Amino acid sequence: MGLFDKLAGWLGLKKKEVHVLCLGLDNSGKTTIINKLKPSNAQTQDIVPTIGFSIEKFKTSSLSFTVFDMSGQGRYRNLWEHYYKEGQAIIFVIDSSDKLRMVVAKEELDTLLNHPDIKHRRLPILFFANKMDLRDAISSVKVSQLLSLENIKDKPWHICASDALKGEGLQEGVDWLQGTCRILLL
Repeated sequence: MGLFDKLAGWLGLKKKEVHVLCLGLDNSGKTTIINKLKPSNAQTQDIVPTIGFSIEKFKTSSLSFTVFDMSGQGRYRNLWEHYYKEGQAIIFVIDSSDKLRMVVAKEELDTLLNHPDIKHRRLPILFFANKMDLRDAISSVKVSQLLSLENIKDKPWHICASDALKGEGLQEGVDWLQGTCRILLL
């Protein structure tokens, strides 16, 4: 059976698996986004805050994603770094309506980008400026400015405005992530 797997891989018939870390502050919508990316028959109706982390899988036309949905609660954020070495891509979710904690999100992002297991790797980072449906939401351009994303020069990144409850903006982000991962990993 191993020979057939190798042959399928060479012919591009076998989907490459990508390990993705889904990070961001608590209540930013990480679990809701990951849930919406799963097939409709596998989606959960009731989303509860993630304690520690959970592992979810979803597939695109050419890649299979294993997503480590990490809790964003303050007491669990120090666990993120234990998964950095295995990560091949990052989804960073920001609550675009939570202006008060935007500084905290930036601090966590800076800590992530300067960690030795991340700093010198060319990992793609997909940012979701989530909760665009809320009245107080700021634009993805403004989120990008507040997080100083223009300073990220050594990693490909992309930001999408999203509404995880309706699924808006998610496909654009996943399409970018899929295309970028295919270039970097294949």
